Amino acid sequence: MIWTGEKEAWEILLSLDSKEVERRAGVTFDLNASRYRLRCFAEDLYISLTDKTFLRASPPGKYLITELGEPSRLSILRYLAHAKDLPLSGNLVKPSDLPGRNFFSKGTHVLPIDKITKRFENDFDEFMNLGKTLGGSQLEYGDVSLRLLPFPRIPVVIILWAADEEFPSKSSLLFDSTSVSHAATDILWSTAMMTIEMMIALKDIIFTDKF
Repeated sequence: MIWTGEKEAWEILLSLDSKEVERRAGVTFDLNASRYRLRCFAEDLYISLTDKTFLRASPPGKYLITELGEPSRLSILRYLAHAKDLPLSGNLVKPSDLPGRNFFSKGTHVLPIDKITKRFENDFDEFMNLGKTLGGSQLEYGDVSLRLLPFPRIPVVIILWAADEEFPSKSSLLFDSTSVSHAATDILWSTAMMTIEMMIALKDIIFTDKF
């Protein structure tokens, strides 16, 4: 089933020049197969224009497209349609500092970053190992931190701090300030959710037959 938001996003993508999409979004287009190849969390995803489907070869790719579902698929399509050919600023910002910041702090849109804290507060090595499996690179923020690439032009940084005598462990999620040029607030929210859920689920995806 293709949801209404997906249908509209497909229509926009189909109307665009593939060379422009390649340049803007940092993807490649196979003219013979009529499909884009998108690098997402170190996974190759293929977006077929012929039959409007997402193709993936690995369990993490399947989880991203099927289990995380319509928000992930819609985010992919809208990233392809709206990304800009811009360099990263290197300036990290909190979701609450983005335009429409209240979107991230109300109701079901509050980011469950506490899942990261609870899952990895006692195992920073696993945090790094799983993050690197998703193509992440280590940074020097907090006690441990990762830069992940859900999309080529939208990095997401996750920072963890260990508990001490005064404060409990905590974690933060940050975007490069240019993210707002590539995606609307709702898509950045979905991108953050994709990142959190992929980190939480990856061990089960790799070591069980569920996916």
